[in-house]
Amino acid sequence: MIGLRAHGIRLRRLRLHSGDRTYDVDFRAPDDSPRPMSVLAGAFSTGKTTILEFVDYCLGASDHPRHPEIMPKVRAATLEVELSGSPYLIERTVGEPSMFAYVRAGRLDEPGATPPARRPLRPASHPDSLSTMLLSHCKLEGVRLRDSGVDTDPLSFRDLMWLCFLPNERLDGKDLLFRSVPMKHLKLRQVVDVVFDVHDDHSVEIGRRIRAVEAELSAARAAYRAAEQIVDEQHVGGREDLEALHRTAKDELAACAQALAALDAQARADTMFAEELRERHGAAAAEARRTAAELRDRETQLQRMQTLHGTYADDVAKWTMLTEADHLFEPMRVSACPSCLEPLSGGSGTAAATGGSGTAAATGGNVIAAATGGNVTGAATGGEDRCPACQLPITDGGSVDVTAELRSAKTRLAELNRYTEELQEQLPRLRDAAERAQRDEARAAAEVDEATAHTITPFLAQRDALARRREEAAATLQRALSGLRLIQSLERRAAGILHQMDQVAAYREELAAAGPQARRADRTAVIRLVSERYREILQEWHYPKVADAYLAEDLTPYMRGEPYTAASSGGRTLIALAWQLALFEIAWESRSSHPGFLMLDSPQKNLGVAGDLADTVTIERIYQHLEQWLAGRGVGAQIIVADNAPPPAAADDVIVRFTRRPDQPPYGLIDDETG
Repeated sequence: MIGLRAHGIRLRRLRLHSGDRTYDVDFRAPDDSPRPMSVLAGAFSTGKTTILEFVDYCLGASDHPRHPEIMPKVRAATLEVELSGSPYLIERTVGEPSMFAYVRAGRLDEPGATPPARRPLRPASHPDSLSTMLLSHCKLEGVRLRDSGVDTDPLSFRDLMWLCFLPNERLDGKDLLFRSVPMKHLKLRQVVDVVFDVHDDHSVEIGRRIRAVEAELSAARAAYRAAEQIVDEQHVGGREDLEALHRTAKDELAACAQALAALDAQARADTMFAEELRERHGAAAAEARRTAAELRDRETQLQRMQTLHGTYADDVAKWTMLTEADHLFEPMRVSACPSCLEPLSGGSGTAAATGGSGTAAATGGNVIAAATGGNVTGAATGGEDRCPACQLPITDGGSVDVTAELRSAKTRLAELNRYTEELQEQLPRLRDAAERAQRDEARAAAEVDEATAHTITPFLAQRDALARRREEAAATLQRALSGLRLIQSLERRAAGILHQMDQVAAYREELAAAGPQARRADRTAVIRLVSERYREILQEWHYPKVADAYLAEDLTPYMRGEPYTAASSGGRTLIALAWQLALFEIAWESRSSHPGFLMLDSPQKNLGVAGDLADTVTIERIYQHLEQWLAGRGVGAQIIVADNAPPPAAADDVIVRFTRRPDQPPYGLIDDETG
């Protein structure tokens, strides 16, 4: 049989994943087991209800909280749970509600985790769905709800959450049992019957569960044998040997890192004597770079000057040809300035031509018209001494005077020749200086190497040895991690087989108890037990006039002979809490199919304001009842409460207290959103 502490589902940790960090809520006790009682305390709008809603979302709810501080930051939510005593991780993406949950065995931050399995959320009856997996750990896999003997929808874990999560809006409302939605109200009653094993066709249902689990058990055993064969072929060794190897490899890596740091420090200390040589080598290297740069600069300038020399030489040749044009060709009159093409008012505006074709030549920015053979050349005849636009001198005979331009070009060419000669004279000296600087740098480097070689060489050998040790340790660590993954996978398969075997045994005992030799408790007896516990809880809280408090056959809570809807808002809060706790406590004590955890949101709603019911004593009694039951008949169960201001007596159960004050962290669930 499955033990009390291993039965059902327990919540261990919730983690919200952001881009660069995580937001964690821990429901574990110091011994790493789930805490019996966890209280989320703090001011309103700090994320207490958001935590419960994200837990619900990871367990299959259709949507998640969409507060302004959540959506820009949170990308995924992971819930670490215990399913029948084994740890599992359930992860869902945040943003657009996901249609799948990713489930894998293991814990958060555990090395050697297995790859997750994708489980659909709908349909809930799918063999691989999240609902089917969760229900299998509550002994409710494959259950179908019935109405007058006709099959309706199969049981979903979302239906079961009505008995595991009492949200704020149901506390003081008048729709605790979903009477506004008749089909939902009917399904709630059927869920209660299923949890307490008093629904119709119970024996047939148990037989179907036994056959389904036995089929799964057979497949699981075959898969275990195959996995065991693979592990044997790998010769990975046992868990203890692998864990010892893992610890040794990590210690070796840490020792190598420390040894390398110490070796580097010692090498620097032992080579301080060569500091002067290093400085001299640095100065020589800087001088070698300077002389090489100066040599490159002069060589580059010489290449550029040679190109410019050719341009100036061409200009001199062209101006010389223009000067000699008067002697080579017959002068002709021009009507425009050969430089700027401005019309010359003093010219005759006529030109003589020989042949039938004309050519114009431009040299140094001047336009010259010349005629020879079949060419036409125009020359200014008579007119002004200078062009009225550009002031180009024009002789009385009409020829162009370019003597000044020719003289200027020859002067520039001569200066360029002198500068080029100076550069060429400097190059041999600069080359010698660069070569000397390079030799000096090489000599200084050799001196440093010679002075430090006998000191550094042992360190190099030690570094090589440490590097080999580190590589061997890293390989050993990886081998140990791979082996641990295989062992963990095999152990999880074995745990799954044991769980299925326990399920079959429990179902067979339940089937025997449902037979003719042992009459099972009927629904009326269950309602009577829950009704008595409901009245006892209200009496413990000193609710006035509880003599007429009871639960009707349809689960409706009554007080003073009236249904709960007739009570005040504060009264309805207490009634709803007592109703939910009565169902939870009786289900747990009778070893029924309840998951074993309960989440309560804002149990002080409408309390502590006015009237006899709203005082601190009543609130303290609520928490006192929870503590006493969890320490007594409720050992192994789990309750999580979100409350603005729990009483001082519950201080030991507070796992987080949000302040909503930036100067007193944690501000809230998203603790870096303090605006």
